[in-house]
Amino acid sequence: MNIPWLLTRRQERSPHDICIERRITLGGWEPLTASEYLADVNAVARGLIAEGLAEGEAIAIFGATSYEWSLIDFAALSAGLVVVPIYESDSAEQVRWILENSKIRFAVTDTRAQQALVESQRTPNLGRVVSLDQDALIELYAQGEKIAQAEVERRRRRLTANTLATVIYTSGTTGRPKGVELTHGNFVDTALNVVPHMHQIINTKETRVLLFLPLAHVMARSVFYFGIASRAVVGHTPSIKNLLSDLKTFKPSALLVVPRVLEKIYNAAEAKAGAGLKRKIFRWSAAVAVAYSMRGRGPLRSLKHAIAKKLVYSKITAIIGADCHYAVCAGAPLGKRTGHFFRGIGLTVVEAYGLTESTGPATVNLIDRIKMGTVGTPFPATRIKIADDGEILIRGPQIFRGYQNDPAATAAVIDADGWFHSGDLGKLDRKGYLSITGRKKEIIVTAGGKNVSPAALEDPLRSHPLISQIVVVGDKKPFIGALITLDGDMLPGWLKAHGLPTMGVAQASQHPQVRASLQRAIEKTNKRVSRAESIRKFAVISPDLTVENGMLTPSLKVKRAAVAKRFEREIKELYGQL
Repeated sequence: MNIPWLLTRRQERSPHDICIERRITLGGWEPLTASEYLADVNAVARGLIAEGLAEGEAIAIFGATSYEWSLIDFAALSAGLVVVPIYESDSAEQVRWILENSKIRFAVTDTRAQQALVESQRTPNLGRVVSLDQDALIELYAQGEKIAQAEVERRRRRLTANTLATVIYTSGTTGRPKGVELTHGNFVDTALNVVPHMHQIINTKETRVLLFLPLAHVMARSVFYFGIASRAVVGHTPSIKNLLSDLKTFKPSALLVVPRVLEKIYNAAEAKAGAGLKRKIFRWSAAVAVAYSMRGRGPLRSLKHAIAKKLVYSKITAIIGADCHYAVCAGAPLGKRTGHFFRGIGLTVVEAYGLTESTGPATVNLIDRIKMGTVGTPFPATRIKIADDGEILIRGPQIFRGYQNDPAATAAVIDADGWFHSGDLGKLDRKGYLSITGRKKEIIVTAGGKNVSPAALEDPLRSHPLISQIVVVGDKKPFIGALITLDGDMLPGWLKAHGLPTMGVAQASQHPQVRASLQRAIEKTNKRVSRAESIRKFAVISPDLTVENGMLTPSLKVKRAAVAKRFEREIKELYGQL
């Protein structure tokens, strides 16, 4: 079995069922049946073969989440090629490393600017680079007319579970990104495990999934494959900017999100409520939603819930979409209260956990067995155990085969018994639910010898409406400190709700009421940990941490070494070293 088989199987079973809706204009969607999508895939596959690309050669896809991205991906795989994604935010240096390390022969970009960037690298194996905004697809369709479909079928039949499908370069919070080699079998095994296991979310006739996270990331790409392997209709939207309008027109039943998206929705709703009575109503309604999720229905709770739904919840669900009942959340731990709030208003959030090296999800909370604050239990055929030092170990058919051209790095994380050492820290409870507690490489050891996991402090604080990013520091220092950036989008609403005049981020960072709010949030979080682990001092820094300025990875994880270097002076000031 191979990835293209997922599509041919669906086409054989339900040739006239809609499997994709293609975004053609802002708010406009064109439905495609499984037969129509397969015909598109075959046409582009023939075009790639006409380019002279041999089986096993690598092509790069450099662009935003779109129908075209997934089409070229499926077509390349059908032609026996290896697909190597490049994030839109990757630097010229990162692009060059990926092109060289994977020996890219052909590249497809979204824009002429991206095309020029790839061409400028002049790596030894690179041949043609084409751009979608320069009619690359039309050209591939035309070239493909010279190739017999029999050649595509021949190549497709030669694909096995062990055939390399893709090389995905990890986010690289530390050091140079490593290329994770994933096979056709890795993805197919994952899809065949996930689809029946999560059938209520992914495998009903009503399932509609809108992808907006980068397809360069394993999670979004895996979810697309799950959609093809099931009865779902999948749509793509290329930008967060268009997300709200696309949610209204596509009307998804399920979303793939990171915690920050849910936190932003909550904080934006609270800010919109403003001050005074409206703010009190919002907070009362939020408490009702949490209680409704935690304790279920009851005469009084149901009455309160009905009132809160009319006053508050309906406005939030109108933004997400009245038909959207599920969100799969991954990438970082989600706060318990946030999970309960959204389930209470009608959006059930199921947390999942996985890595690029595990082909996406390894564990998930099931709809009828959710345990808030955990990332659920392992999928069938997946085993999880915790090492003596707290590291999460994973074994199963979805574990990658190795790092591209780096056997030493592979041997360092896959032991002789086949266990993948994830680098994440966690705990398993008696019922097998996994909780994530941090990253091994991020552990801070204070001057007093106390081991501190930054995640235990950062994750709850990141849900504060004023906080965009927080980075805990203190390695070899006498106490724990924190660097905080303010959320410029949320600041105006917060200031208005607290009766303060309009001001910029720089001025707000020094305002006594702003700093007092941050201090109260820190004190509340400190109660969760020992005194030695608590944050004693903080600094509000600027600019914000973004992918564009190199402080965040494309999956929005903090690049701690880059932050420490950029804000070295601010860190020294925290500890009185200036």
